[in-house]
Amino acid sequence: QVQLVESGGGLVQAGGSLRLSCAASGRTFSSYAMAWFRQAPGKEREFVAAISWRGDRTAYADSVKGRFTISRDNAKNTVYLQMNSLKPEDTAVYYCAADIILNPNTDSQEYWGQGTQVTVSS
Repeated sequence: QVQLVESGGGLVQAGGSLRLSCAASGRTFSSYAMAWFRQAPGKEREFVAAISWRGDRTAYADSVKGRFTISRDNAKNTVYLQMNSLKPEDTAVYYCAADIILNPNTDSQEYWGQGTQVTVSS
């Protein structure tokens, strides 16, 4: 089992920045690719970013490329999502997820956190 706990969400004005963290415990964190997803009210959960277990490969949704950066610190069992130039449409609950294979698929992630709310005001 891998337990994931997100933090760092909050209310920010458009154009601002936030850094989300996801702390992992349980089985070997460094064996898993990690990803961030988000779900806005009334919408399906969607892929945001992912990073390989070694941190040498990343993937981003087109909507966040150039604004968001995913990173990880395996010594701290933590994955981060740095979000810059935030827009109102980034408002959502952001979820951390873990899977053996780096992939953007909501249905195939093995473990999920509980989510953290990000609200961007205009």
